[in-house]
Amino acid sequence: MKRIHLVILAIAFLSLAFNVPKKHYYISFKTASEFQDFLNHKTARYPLLSAHRGGPMPGFPENAIETFENATTYQPVIIEFDVALSKDSALVIMHDDKLDRTSTGTGLVSSYMYSELQKLNLKDDDGKVTNFKIPTLEQVLTWGKNKVLFTIDLKRGVPYQKIISAVRKTKSETNSIIITYNANQAAEVHQLGPDLMISATVKSKEDLDRLNKMGVPNDKIVAFVGVAEPDKSLYELLRSKGISAILGTMGNLDRSAKANPNKMVYRQLVANGADILSTDDVALAGQQLDQYRKEKQMNFKNLKLK
Repeated sequence: MKRIHLVILAIAFLSLAFNVPKKHYYISFKTASEFQDFLNHKTARYPLLSAHRGGPMPGFPENAIETFENATTYQPVIIEFDVALSKDSALVIMHDDKLDRTSTGTGLVSSYMYSELQKLNLKDDDGKVTNFKIPTLEQVLTWGKNKVLFTIDLKRGVPYQKIISAVRKTKSETNSIIITYNANQAAEVHQLGPDLMISATVKSKEDLDRLNKMGVPNDKIVAFVGVAEPDKSLYELLRSKGISAILGTMGNLDRSAKANPNKMVYRQLVANGADILSTDDVALAGQQLDQYRKEKQMNFKNLKLK
């Protein structure tokens, strides 16, 4: 009888051990100024990951709030996501123009009313249908307060003013960066929201000069340096101007890191000067960033473990 009780206790212990709730790594800035000071290198350096399309994994489709939450169990993250317009001009989170690849719908997102989109379910990258729904921009921004940082990408035809209005409504100035692809777009966003942080493509000194000449100041720029590692001189220039650098590893760099885990590709990329890595592999990149931060004894006062 005693042996039976011990077996039962052991089973109960193992059950508890394998069902321990995951901890979440949340980022929280009290003010927009504090958030911008971090991006402007006015506080201690702490390299971060940007989860491309939110960090999809098996069972977790891209651009879903549940996927964003899952990403926070691996790392304190920046969530990169995409905004599209429904037929009735609702701001919904979707990368493709068509629904077929990532949802149970077919055809153009823009041909559906918001109420119709809510009847669809999202599919993960393997095509498995989940119970998760297409979220709206406001839902995402509300969920992300005091949890993550955001880089907000827009599909063609989505007005920047509508994005900025949503950021204002949800008071997301403390954690949102708006993505632009050329100096004209960056200048437009800065004119509409001069206090907001902007992700702008900067692959050379000339790119930065062009942004400055169009009225975009350095303290509002987060520089996207491309998907191939730039010369260290660009990192040095950006750092001298107080500008954080985002390097996109999705694609070749992610594949190289996965094929050569012992080379610690992600660790080397941040050691060389990247402040943010935009990746499709949050798990592996996170392990290597953790090691780098530990080696350098880096701390992040705005990190909360819950």
